[in-house]
Order: sequence, then C-alpha cells, then structure tokens
Amino acid sequence: MTRKIKDNIMKFLIHGSAALTELILGILIGFILYRGLPGIDMKFLTRMWDNKTTFVLVDKISANNNNTDNINSEEGYVSSLGIVIEQTEEGKIAIAKISDETSVSNAVNLKQERYSLKKDDLITRVEDTTLDNVSVQEAVGILEGASDQMKLKVVRTGGGIIPMLVSTIYLILLSILISAPIGVLSALYLNEYAVRGKTLNLIRYAIQNLAGIPSIIYGLFGMLVFVQILNMKYSIMAGALTMSIILLPTIITTTEEALKTIPKSYRGSSLGLGATKLQTNFKVVLPNAPPGIMAAVLLSIGRVLGESAALIFTAGTIAQIPSALTGDSAGAATLTTKLYWILKETGDIN
Repeated sequence: MTRKIKDNIMKFLIHGSAALTELILGILIGFILYRGLPGIDMKFLTRMWDNKTTFVLVDKISANNNNTDNINSEEGYVSSLGIVIEQTEEGKIAIAKISDETSVSNAVNLKQERYSLKKDDLITRVEDTTLDNVSVQEAVGILEGASDQMKLKVVRTGGGIIPMLVSTIYLILLSILISAPIGVLSALYLNEYAVRGKTLNLIRYAIQNLAGIPSIIYGLFGMLVFVQILNMKYSIMAGALTMSIILLPTIITTTEEALKTIPKSYRGSSLGLGATKLQTNFKVVLPNAPPGIMAAVLLSIGRVLGESAALIFTAGTIAQIPSALTGDSAGAATLTTKLYWILKETGDIN
C-alpha cells in the first residue's frame, strides 16, 4: 500500500468521524426542538407546578358600572364581577377575560390578604354551590345571584416549571460558589506549590478516582452526612454541598491544565521584579488563566443540570421554590430530578 493511499484512508477516516459527530449532534438538537418546542408556552414557563386552591372573598361591583373593554356583550359575561367565564374541556368554569372595571383584582383570602384573581383561574365553588359540570349560563346565574360579598373557591392551575427552574438556578449558583474557590486554589497549590514526587502523584490519582465514582454514591454520602448527621434535612444546601464535592475533580483538573499553559517566563519576570511568590500567583498566574477556569465552570454547570441521583437523596423531589437553605421548607427539585421522578411515577415518557 502506497503512502498516498494511506494518507487518503486517514483523511477519509478523519472527515468521516467529524461528519458522523456533526450528524449525531444535529439529530439530537433536531429531536429536542421537534419534541420539545410544541410543549413550551408562557403558561408552561410561568406557572407553578402544583395546583393552588384558595378561598377568596369578592365584592360585587355596581350594577350600573360601565366597563371600558366592551366585553359585556360576550357570552359568559358576569356583570357583578366584571369578568367573562368559559367552560374548559374538563367541564370546569374558568376566567377567560377580566375587564378594567372589576372587583376580582381586589379579592382577599380568608386571612384578609390580597389575592387578585387572574385569567385561567378556575372557579369551582360559589359559597355552598359547586360549579362542576354546569354550563356557562348556569354559572353566570349562580354568580349573579350570590351575596354582595361572595365566597369563591378558586383553583390556580399548575403544570409549569417555575419551581424547578428557580431551584436549578439556586443549586447551580450555590454549588459553583462553594466548589469554584476551593477547586481553583487547590489547582494553584498542586501546580505552583506542591513538591513533585510520589505524594503529588498520589493526590492527582485520588482526584482522578473521585471523578470516576458514580454519582449515586455521592448521593448516599450526602444523605448520611449532610441530611442526617448535620440535620440539614432534604434541602437546597445539602444538595449544593454534595454537588460541590462532585464538581471538585473537574474544576481542579481543568484549572490545573490551564495553569500549566502559562509560560514560565511570566513567573520568572514577576519574581525578577521583586514580587513574592504569592503576589506572582494571584497577580500574574491566575489573571492569565480565566479561559481554563471558565471552561471548568461551564462543565460544572452542565454537570449540575444533568445530575439526578445525587440530588434525589439530598435536595429532594418537591416541586417548590425553597424559602430557606436548610430545614423542612428548603427541599427542592431541579428540572432533571423532577423529570426523572415524573417518569418513575407515571411511566409516560411524553
């Protein structure tokens, strides 16, 4: 076989491998867009996950009040509230439109706290009368005939990703905030201060082994140490601390490789001008390593986004926006853990 034929074969393999990689990437992106985009709308992006049921008190508006939206001629218009109602596919009565002259925006819950009704809220009961499987005309009559201050049972439908989206952002920020400084400083020590030898090789070998441990092992460790022993319970902080341990090998290794690419002449010039080693590291070495550090951070963000096993055991699977870092109200589900949990409960991949 001639050299020209060998070169052509290698060229074909190189170009073929690149084309195959791009094809696979294109198929993945196309699948995500094809199957994902039709299900994304503002309701999906802005709603909470669970339905929220609230009893509210609403005052009737004046009968001679003229609304400025010209919706009083539409079917389902309730003049006493200044809203238009409609029947959903499930037979529920929902608010379709709200006029400028309305009283539902001033509704209060039973604690006398402001709870303004919104479009798409379901009205399931008016005082002692339920509105299940009643027509729009019947619902209008019930609402018009209620007392001057009527008590409504309102259901605000869920099905959105806001809790998981916020929890994911919280977890990313906390994990990076904890692991990035430790990882960068550890890489700086290994590359600039540690004495070359068997001990350093052993440390690097241990770091590489940490990167290969299954995440479920980290999850069990986090559950035992952070959730139980330190009594953080299933919380955003327990999940962030667990993820920080998982991210350390990636940040240390990537940052160390970035530090190795900085020319030794930079260090020599700094030391020759009278700077100490500490000043050299923090004013010359680290300022020239941001691309590598940013690569480590981006890889870490991707790891947090894709993690499920470790977070199920530490952060929990509750679809809520955590109101604290630890404790009973600090449990949270990320986008990935919630997706996994829904699939586990329903078995429906759609």
